[in-house]
Amino acid sequence: MTRNDVLIEITPQVLLKAYACGIFPMAESAEDPAIYWVEPEMRGIIPLDRFHVSKRLMRTIRSEPYTIRFDTNFETVIEKCAAPAKGRGKTWINDQIRALYGELFDIGHCHTVEVWDGDDLIGGLYGVRLGRAFFGESMFHTRRDASKVAMVYLVSRLKRGGFSLLDTQFVTDHLRRFGAVEVDRRRYHTLLEQALSGFGDFSQLPTYDSPDLVLHSVSQTS
Repeated sequence: MTRNDVLIEITPQVLLKAYACGIFPMAESAEDPAIYWVEPEMRGIIPLDRFHVSKRLMRTIRSEPYTIRFDTNFETVIEKCAAPAKGRGKTWINDQIRALYGELFDIGHCHTVEVWDGDDLIGGLYGVRLGRAFFGESMFHTRRDASKVAMVYLVSRLKRGGFSLLDTQFVTDHLRRFGAVEVDRRRYHTLLEQALSGFGDFSQLPTYDSPDLVLHSVSQTS
């Protein structure tokens, strides 16, 4: 993994140019004021035509225990993504990253998928949209399967909106269950170049859509 410490002022425009070049920012911890650029040798992606949903997760989605919303509460989503969780004692999301992605959200290049139970935000994710690429940044859950539900609704929206690349940065066991794979840097840049050549519409999925239609729009099950 290549790491370069930041030597220039980062603006939302600089950040978007970085994504277009295949790099993204991280911080050592929430308390560290500095951020650095990362370009992994092996990049995590989820091929949208091979997205996988388990039968158990399908049953959860069909039971409609939650309400799904998009882009309604970025600040709370990133706050919960930054909070310590089981198996994650610290976070790479510092104040500068929160501010930068908040600015990207304000100009329409950062999006959230939110899972609500009444007035409680119990799961979700956020990421960056550029061309036909979506760069997943972080996700969280406080109830079982809530982040998985958010991922299914994200992929449904990306597929309907004409996206071609879902970048996960790295591959975890959690993401591997959805079909995440690693590609080398050269292959990633080819996919990225293709994705940047068009426009992905993140608003294609209605605010409310039936679970069956959402599941039909994604792909494989087991």
